Amino acid sequence: MNAILRLTCPDKKGIVAAVTRFIADNNGNIITLDQYSDPEKKLFFMRIVWDLVGFKIPREQIAARLRQFGNVEVAFSDQKKKIAIFVSRYDHCLYDLILRRRSGEIDCDIAAVVSNHEDLRYVAETFGLDFYFLPRGEKKQIALLQAKKIDLIVLARYMQVLSPKFIRAYPHKIINVHHSFLPAFKGAKPYHQAYQRG
Repeated sequence: MNAILRLTCPDKKGIVAAVTRFIADNNGNIITLDQYSDPEKKLFFMRIVWDLVGFKIPREQIAARLRQFGNVEVAFSDQKKKIAIFVSRYDHCLYDLILRRRSGEIDCDIAAVVSNHEDLRYVAETFGLDFYFLPRGEKKQIALLQAKKIDLIVLARYMQVLSPKFIRAYPHKIINVHHSFLPAFKGAKPYHQAYQRG
């Protein structure tokens, strides 16, 4: 079993060394480490996966012990993320996610398929997934997500713009798998263009 750390903190020298030393000193074996420094915001981001076999700290204490380094989220490989897939009328992204889940390529629990149209209900029901037709009102969507204890929202050709309030309710927990809602940014890297524009 593995532990997965996501760390965010002010950028400074020695963060990688300190965190990896902490893991090694407690008998952890690092499997992957990804890091990014944002010079504009002066923030540092890091994700580490390490093997928990023989790790000296009980899993329920790991997050508290890591907080000395910054804002942390710790997950464990034996705990599947509960996801909600938001779709509109196009089915290919939904099918792709469902089939990747069935094959084991994506290890998660698809707890809800949410749509502003009824068109893809049959897809969800064919695979035994709960389908929710919510054409209006983010309040209902947020209430559903909270009731189902959703960890991650995947926008799979969901052709609606989410409000800032919705995004604030799920910070860093929304993934968009299609950039069609950025039509003003033509060509390569539409997200980069949108970010540069503000």
